Amino acid sequence: MQIPEKIVDQQIYSMALFRSALHPEFFPVEDRIEVQHNGYDFEAWLYKGGHVLRFEYEGTCVTEVVTPDPDTLPERGHVTTMACAGERDHEQDFGDRVTLITSMQIEFLPDHLFGDSFNELIDFGKEANAHMLEWQEEDSPRNALIIDVQRYNNQLHSQSYHLQSKHGIVLRTQSIFEIKELK
Repeated sequence: MQIPEKIVDQQIYSMALFRSALHPEFFPVEDRIEVQHNGYDFEAWLYKGGHVLRFEYEGTCVTEVVTPDPDTLPERGHVTTMACAGERDHEQDFGDRVTLITSMQIEFLPDHLFGDSFNELIDFGKEANAHMLEWQEEDSPRNALIIDVQRYNNQLHSQSYHLQSKHGIVLRTQSIFEIKELK
């Protein structure tokens, strides 16, 4: 059995978690989202090919990075790195008050299904008033990153969609930053 070229040549995304904020100089940031609500601060950075989410509450910082190139990330504050392969769930406590619950799913779609998914997700992004970044590359004409954020009193939810036409990649992530009650 021969493995399709799209899978052999695929760009693998990784999710890295940190216990500290990262400096924007590590990323070519093109758009940002900022939320300050009920004592927490949240910031998202969008850049071609990846995103950074930072959540801070009472001195505890959690940073999530989804990137195709985790080797360029700093070591300081690094907790773990996971390949975005198949479907994955991860839960991690940060201090006594903050929990990150994250879920990721990656699909490799043939061109016609990728095109349909791309159009549907772009429409969703527009309807949801989500932040979107679209770009073209020589070998990948349809690429996008969509981030939709919902704030709640003790949680912040973020859904992201990374779309890359060269490999037919649709990477979906959902991250819930949760503030735990004091016992």
